[in-house]
Amino acid sequence: MKVLIADAINEKGIENLKEVADVVVDTSITPEELANTIHEYNGIVVRSRTKLTADIIEKADNLQIIARAGVGVDNIDLNAATEKGIMVVNSPESTSVTVAEHTMGLILSMARKISIADKSVKEGKWEKKKFMGVELRNKTLGVIGMGRIGSQVVNRCKAFGMDAMAYDPYLPEEVAKQMGVNLTDLETVLKNADFITIHVPLTPETKHSISKEQFEIMKDGAFIVNCARGGIIDEEALYDALVNNKIGGAALDVYEEEPPAEDSKLFELDNIVLTPHIAASTKEAQRDAAIIVADEIIDLIKGNTPKNVLNLPRIDKNTYNELAPYMELCEKLGSFVSQGINGKVKEIEIIYSGELSEIDNLEILSRTVIQGVVNPFLSSPVNAVNAALVAKDRGITITEGKKNNSKGYESLIKVIAKSENETFTAEGTQLHESRILKVNDYWVDVIPKGHMFIAKYEDIPGSIGKIGTKLGEHDINIGIMQVGRDEQGGKAIMVLTLDKEVPKEVISELQALENIYEATGIEL
Repeated sequence: MKVLIADAINEKGIENLKEVADVVVDTSITPEELANTIHEYNGIVVRSRTKLTADIIEKADNLQIIARAGVGVDNIDLNAATEKGIMVVNSPESTSVTVAEHTMGLILSMARKISIADKSVKEGKWEKKKFMGVELRNKTLGVIGMGRIGSQVVNRCKAFGMDAMAYDPYLPEEVAKQMGVNLTDLETVLKNADFITIHVPLTPETKHSISKEQFEIMKDGAFIVNCARGGIIDEEALYDALVNNKIGGAALDVYEEEPPAEDSKLFELDNIVLTPHIAASTKEAQRDAAIIVADEIIDLIKGNTPKNVLNLPRIDKNTYNELAPYMELCEKLGSFVSQGINGKVKEIEIIYSGELSEIDNLEILSRTVIQGVVNPFLSSPVNAVNAALVAKDRGITITEGKKNNSKGYESLIKVIAKSENETFTAEGTQLHESRILKVNDYWVDVIPKGHMFIAKYEDIPGSIGKIGTKLGEHDINIGIMQVGRDEQGGKAIMVLTLDKEVPKEVISELQALENIYEATGIEL
């Protein structure tokens, strides 16, 4: 196998590859040169400099694997690689320990006021009484998101004699117990944790999920750290909580705007520690990234399946073209039921009807459904290849079935989600665009896109009007409304597409309305 190293990586990774492959190192190769020579290679290693566009991938007639030494793959056209049958891998675990250690460093800096004490001494002062700290021993760490990094932070906090509690909608209770973590809801974590650390992705659901209301819930004098993504913490609300001494301190490695504005109010405060998005920046992380991607390529050469595949490899082009129109629908259906169900998802059943039921291998669609199910709540993005494994690790059972009857449509896909509380279903098809036709077996016909809202209510006069009035009170405009019912005066469901997201406090107000027994906001 001939492998091109197109960006600078640690020498150890290159050495490992040279033992099994013909390796060419050209870390200054231009897009034009790459386009002209890419057909010569079976594998390529990149970081963020080299852009593997659809045009370049189209010319990669012999390429089997693209390896990204790092996490993000914005510089790689995944769809083009999948259609071309090229495997794309990355090295997400390379930064887990590095970010966890930085998190612990920030926690220690907050607890013992290390940063401001250092600054004080360098200014020629000796203010011992000013820098009274707190121990970590016997304190409670609250972890929001127990993925790779969150679990590594828990391991380290135990060494300091801390207890740990966590909020993660998809972590099985038994796994949490094995880790020595008390699994609970977000409000309980906020109320009881002395230190809170965030390890979730930035999504419409998590944006500003730590804001004024959450700071009010937190213990007086608590500390919070964010090494995940900027925007999860509302920085304006954070400033207010810090300046009013509601919380004891904060530490940020990520920001709503990077770099932060030079006149940021956060710079005025002594009870916050700030670092310039360096949590993943260590020599070891760079070394590990190079070794990991080298190992992925070596596994492929030896006939094994790499661990960190981001797409489905070697799918037949004709089959891919036939299934591709349904991939967006599958992800939307998965995300819709995941956000719409009450409680933690335990089971997912996927039923294909019509023409799709005649295709032997629908694995790519099933994996895309699961990708949609688990992605809203995980810190590391899940892809169509690792989705099933992630679901298994989270205790979610997956089943797949087929039916001939597609109710007059070419094909239908139905996703049935089950939690400890209820069963929630969504059924859709592709009609020039993705459409959800039924929710909980009620006919609705909506486009799964943007800000959505579901209400379950009693089908009596005035119920719909109450919901519309309450949304109007908060300046939330309804774009599209679809309703369905089982029978006159029985149970009914409403699915709305709105002009903006429904805040959590408005959801609570809607749930409190008479004859409305469930209200849920969904972001797609």
